[in-house]
Amino acid sequence: MTTDVTTKPRPSDQPEVQEMWDEFYKTRSELARERLIMQYSPLVKYVAGRVWSGLPRSVDRAELISHGMVGLNDAINKFDPSRGFKFETYAMSRIKGSIIDELRAADWVPRSIRAKARNVERAMAELQQQLDRTPSDEELAEFMGIDTSELQQTLSQIATMNLVALDDPFGDETQGATLGETLPDESGVDPLEIVEHTAVKEVLVDAINRMGEREKTVILLYYFEGMTLAQIGEILGVTESRVSQIHTKAVLGLRTKMNARFEA
Repeated sequence: MTTDVTTKPRPSDQPEVQEMWDEFYKTRSELARERLIMQYSPLVKYVAGRVWSGLPRSVDRAELISHGMVGLNDAINKFDPSRGFKFETYAMSRIKGSIIDELRAADWVPRSIRAKARNVERAMAELQQQLDRTPSDEELAEFMGIDTSELQQTLSQIATMNLVALDDPFGDETQGATLGETLPDESGVDPLEIVEHTAVKEVLVDAINRMGEREKTVILLYYFEGMTLAQIGEILGVTESRVSQIHTKAVLGLRTKMNARFEA
């Protein structure tokens, strides 16, 4: 399975785009808003494609795009350029949030899969503490009392609920940050935020460095290079489903590390 989304849309800093924004701020007209929506609609397609690539094929990508357009419209209405962020950075967060909110509201993940995810995460946490690194598939399977093929099947099932991955909160769900928020943002300019997240970033970087090479590669290519699972599979010489398994296990490992950090 592949998507037709291969690269991130390039930021639009052309004078004509700035003119669109000037008109929108001046008139707040529906025509001005529609012009901006058309300009930035590729962002919706890109984000929806990224989310859809980790979902069951029964999920309609067109519906994800529709939910994402709601997020784009909201981003256009609420964007404040004085805060120093690029619109593309802000909009992609709002678009993804809108899509995730709708998927969560549908509650399509079976309880059995959620239970399996909790079991794997608990096992990951215990093994990481014992080994001081991310366990291999063989080590994790042995610890759980199952064979490697059963573990990989379980990871594939868990991947269908892995909607937000690094955007899930860790620590206190009402106040905890997300893993994604700890990743460097080149457009961020708030020194206070940099100070607040430094310690968490250090833990995250350390956790990534303790991963196996394949897991580390998948995390870096997916979250830092914006590649799809299919593209990463071509680079690693494995199937897209295998990349999905590796990604799921890597994210579970990162989450257990970060949860341990916040509970300490």
